[in-house]
Amino acid sequence: MKYLVGITAALALTGAVFQANAQQYPSKPVRIIVPFSPGGGTDFIARLVAAKLSSNLGTQFIVENRAGAGSTIGTEFALKSPPDGYTLLLTSGSYTVASSLYKLRYDPIKDMAPIIQPDDGPFVMATHPSLPAKTVKQFVALAKSNPGAINFASSGQGSISHLSTELFSMISGIRLTHIPYKGTGLSVADTIAGHNQFLLAAIASAVPHVKSGRLRAISVTSAQRNSALSDVPTVRESGYDYEVSNWHGLMGPSGLSTAVIERLNSEINKIVKDPEFAQRIATDGLVPVGGTPERFLKLLKEEMANWEKVVKKAGIKIQ
Repeated sequence: MKYLVGITAALALTGAVFQANAQQYPSKPVRIIVPFSPGGGTDFIARLVAAKLSSNLGTQFIVENRAGAGSTIGTEFALKSPPDGYTLLLTSGSYTVASSLYKLRYDPIKDMAPIIQPDDGPFVMATHPSLPAKTVKQFVALAKSNPGAINFASSGQGSISHLSTELFSMISGIRLTHIPYKGTGLSVADTIAGHNQFLLAAIASAVPHVKSGRLRAISVTSAQRNSALSDVPTVRESGYDYEVSNWHGLMGPSGLSTAVIERLNSEINKIVKDPEFAQRIATDGLVPVGGTPERFLKLLKEEMANWEKVVKKAGIKIQ
């Protein structure tokens, strides 16, 4: 009996310590790891969220870029950090692709603690203006009449833009030739230059070039049209059962206390409900999401299962 009482007291004390730590959190600077190079969409969201958290909580949230190996280097570093809330990971849909392509030294579900999905948005299906196809149906017809003759650019072998294009190819019954690049910027630049004829790009990367006429937007991959390109139809409107999201999510290492998760989730939900936040991310073609950690975890599991099927069916391998 004394033994049980001792255990109960110890557990109660531990709970009290966690609660006290959560109330004091954060008491020192917090690192947000971005597993991509600076300047991309994930980096943009991370810096915006970090600035808002720093202002609201009175403690610095610092973005640290650790790119490489399809985002797995930075991801592994973050998920293997102490679960004290002072090292977090802000990542993209690429997180749900990695387990199907790499031999990971972490488990993408068991080794992480979901916090929140701040935003969501589409990709733009864009072509070089010289391509005689102004709609998705015209593009599909052209690709079917010239199998493999159309090059599509991506931000890298096994990237979310690569897999999203492979998925569309399966659904529409076309065959394209993949030209991978080291990042979105290079893939967009070479498509503008005419070395490729097609790509899926984030709204922020594509819109300036669409408006200047250097790229032609034929569709967006979301369920609804996007305010940044309101005259561009969705792929579903074009007659194909296809939808792909370009989302971002915040997580920590497994073992992160529930109290810290709830604190961060609550604070970021406040941020995503702020009209100023919605206005800022709209420039990247994104919309606020928010919600619970459970909602975010559900998204992760569903997307991992879906992309695993695409990888297997398309026979995609990392060289």
